[in-house]
Amino acid sequence: MDIRIMQYFLTLTQQGTISAAAEALHVSQPSLSRQMKELEEELGVRLFLRGKRQITLTPEGLLLKNRAAEMLHLMRETEKELTRTKGVLKGDLYIGSGETHAFRHIAALLRKMREAHPEVRFHLIDGDTEDLLPLLDAGKLDFAVLFTNFEMSAYHTRELPETDRFGILMRDDAPLAAKEALTVADLYDQPLIISRASEEFFFNNEDRGRIHIIGTYNQVGNTAIMVAEGVGYALVFDRLLNLEGTELCIRPLLPVIHNTGRLVWRKYQVYSPVMQAFLELLAETPDNTL
Repeated sequence: MDIRIMQYFLTLTQQGTISAAAEALHVSQPSLSRQMKELEEELGVRLFLRGKRQITLTPEGLLLKNRAAEMLHLMRETEKELTRTKGVLKGDLYIGSGETHAFRHIAALLRKMREAHPEVRFHLIDGDTEDLLPLLDAGKLDFAVLFTNFEMSAYHTRELPETDRFGILMRDDAPLAAKEALTVADLYDQPLIISRASEEFFFNNEDRGRIHIIGTYNQVGNTAIMVAEGVGYALVFDRLLNLEGTELCIRPLLPVIHNTGRLVWRKYQVYSPVMQAFLELLAETPDNTL
């Protein structure tokens, strides 16, 4: 499969019609149609359901769309990695992370990376395991900071040297704000917003019947806005938010539940020069600082 044809294919899936794609690519409609037909013949599958106006992808077409996007992303990254000037390391490092105060240890490594290699650029993507693990597997992330359990046999991992604790975010005038600390029982029948990944850490069978979960989140910033607007309480890591000057507060949840994040990267891959440089810094860093 030719990379140029993959680009044509992706453009067609994005534009939705042969005419729009041909215009975007500056090629003729007959030429683009012929090349897509030749691609189908080469692969031996039907990629499109051709309507009068809009093109719809078959299941095989959807699969190729995802793989083509990965191929083009890796090609662009490879081109960047191979661009070196007088020994200067250039390229991009992609890191995904759940929200955690412990990310400061990763930030310290990135500072050292920038000091040693000022031409390297960093790209941070927020999310939880559900968001980030597929991106890591697809090669769209170099590293991810994850908190929930997953099948780790295909990954290298390094525990962060700091744990997060759970607390309950609420308005200052909320009924539960009068308490210095809360138990799960205090949350019975209260409207509660939780992170998608947190349910596995608590809520036994008895609790599940009494906990009124009204929503989930994967980023705490907008969740704090919802709490401020009186939507409900939120289960959060207790040191993520600066609440000074707001109408919000956090009460610790007892018994204390600690959650430790891991820095994760794939075992079976060719490391880019930028990724290798980061791993070298990581190897030099004591476990108690990362």
